[in-house]
Parts: sequence; C-alpha cells; structure tokens
Amino acid sequence: MHIKQFAAKYNLSTDTVRYYEKEGLLHPNKQDNGYRVYDVTCEHTIKFILVLRQLGFTLQEINQLLTLEQKPTSDSCNQETVQLFSAKITHIEQQLYFYEQALQSLQLTQTLMAEGKYAENKLIIGSLIKDMYNKLQEGSVHRETT
Repeated sequence: MHIKQFAAKYNLSTDTVRYYEKEGLLHPNKQDNGYRVYDVTCEHTIKFILVLRQLGFTLQEINQLLTLEQKPTSDSCNQETVQLFSAKITHIEQQLYFYEQALQSLQLTQTLMAEGKYAENKLIIGSLIKDMYNKLQEGSVHRETT
C-alpha cells in the first residue's frame, strides 16, 4: 500500500510516517517512480512502534530494539534487550505508583468537593497537589520528549 493508505490505516499523518522513515525505523520499498510501498514487514514494524510509543519508549530506544531484532540471537543481544526492558519496567512502575497516588488524591478531592467541603479542606487539597508536584520533582515520573 502507498503512504496515504498506510498512514490512514494506522491513524498517523503522512509526515509522521516520513519521519519514522527518516529516523530509520520504517523501510518501505521504493518503486522506480518514487512511490513508497508499505508491505507486511512495515505493518509489523509500525504496530511495534505504536505499542512501544504508548509504553513510553523513545524513538531512540525503539530504533535500538529494531536493530537488535535484525541481529542473530545471541547472549549479548539478549542482555542488551533485557537491560533496556528492565529500565523501562522500572520507569513504568514509577509512573504507576505516581498515578495511583494521584488517583487517590483526585478521588479525595472530588469527594470533598461533592460534599461541599472545599472551603474547610482547601489546605488539605493544596497539600495533595504540592505532594504530587514534589514527587514529580524528585524524579518519580520521568517525562520524555523524544
């Protein structure tokens, strides 16, 4: 399929697809007329990319995993993959902890607001927000820009 169909099928813009190509993540076949043809391999790769992006993997990490996938299976390849996954698992666990705490804080705030007790609990609500902010600053949740 061509880029427009491929992008539409995976709910992406054509610019995003081109960017993934530029970054070396996707490798469509190019026809003599310059059109790109996205085959089953590209579809497998884009699904892999989309799932890992949703899990918070950076494009650099995804590229590293795709490169490792192309190599023959070896102990060093497996170790590198395990290290990358271990780091990501730790990161996701930190995020889960943060979001669990945040959810509890929001639920408490919602209850206090629903009961019309905001005014007398304003300090508690402010404290909950301050605690969440402090957890962000301590590195409990790492924000990624890539």
